[in-house]
Amino acid sequence: MAEGRVAFLGTPSEAVDFFSYVGAQCPTNYNPADFYVQVLAVVPGREIESRDRIAKICDNFAISKVARDMEQLLATKNLEKPLEQPENGYTYKATWFMQFRAVLWRSWLSVLKEPLLVKVRLIQTTMVAILIGLIFLGQQLTQVGVMNINGAIFLFLTNMTFQNVFATINVFTSELPVFMREARSRLYRCDTYFLGKTIAELPLFLTVPLVFTAIAYPMIGLRAGVMHFFNCLALVTLVANVSTSFGYLISCASSSTSMALSVGPPVIIPFLLFGGFFLNSGSVPVYLKWLSYLSWFRYANEGLLINQWADVEPGEISCTSSNTTCPSSGKVILETLNFSAADLPLDYVGLAILIVSFRVLAYLALRLRARRKE
Repeated sequence: MAEGRVAFLGTPSEAVDFFSYVGAQCPTNYNPADFYVQVLAVVPGREIESRDRIAKICDNFAISKVARDMEQLLATKNLEKPLEQPENGYTYKATWFMQFRAVLWRSWLSVLKEPLLVKVRLIQTTMVAILIGLIFLGQQLTQVGVMNINGAIFLFLTNMTFQNVFATINVFTSELPVFMREARSRLYRCDTYFLGKTIAELPLFLTVPLVFTAIAYPMIGLRAGVMHFFNCLALVTLVANVSTSFGYLISCASSSTSMALSVGPPVIIPFLLFGGFFLNSGSVPVYLKWLSYLSWFRYANEGLLINQWADVEPGEISCTSSNTTCPSSGKVILETLNFSAADLPLDYVGLAILIVSFRVLAYLALRLRARRKE
């Protein structure tokens, strides 16, 4: 483009022939792109001469064979069914799957480019799991052991929550300028970008809870049995991904990383309080009952405690202290906490719904932010 007109449109070899034809042959060993920019530039002090030269070049291109071929090609393309997919009234040259594949591949490469960060996260997870395991090492089924095991289980959830929320709270805010620029350029849709980013990081958020549970579970001495272990692993993995989804929501709704870091922790506290550890589930005020159903701590804590205590029969718990209340069985422990073994499937469903809900809200927040910048 030069002075608002098309000076040339075609391949590099066609450009060499065209500019040679109009008397602007590129010298040998000279960068053609730089030469063409110089030829089409308006030189200060020689504006009239420069504009006459530009007009001559544009006029010659308008009647050239290259221009006629391009016009015929564009006319043919307009008659064909376009590949573009509309979104918000705009079109995209690439199909949805092509966009998704490109964004996913780029996001995956960005994860691989920081192997040290991945190693640090895994080392951190291992160290925290070992530390918790050493603190609660080899708990027995006694009055004190019951309290310690309940505390260790809730610590499982707290660690998974804060570790994954802070790992994802800057995922979108750090790339927001790049995303806005590329979205405005119609390189990809908002949904392909969101899915590509979240799926690329999924393997790490499945590995972290596996490493943590595999170390801490046997060290603490939680309920023996393969099914008990895998139930615990499934619930901890769901908690990790709910926390990840919540981190995505905060990140998409925040305008900067500093804002996300300021908003995240205070918002988590109410969910933490309704987990059933600090406040008994039966003591939640009626006007806040609805908020407890949004707490992943509640579902996960109930599920893990059911997994731990549901099949503990009377007599298995040793009453060694006379100055504390001794629960006679696992059922009594659950009833004291206002939990029911029959609610275990609902806990799984509740966590799955929260994962989907938080991610949908995160996508809508990102979509709204992209629309406001249009």
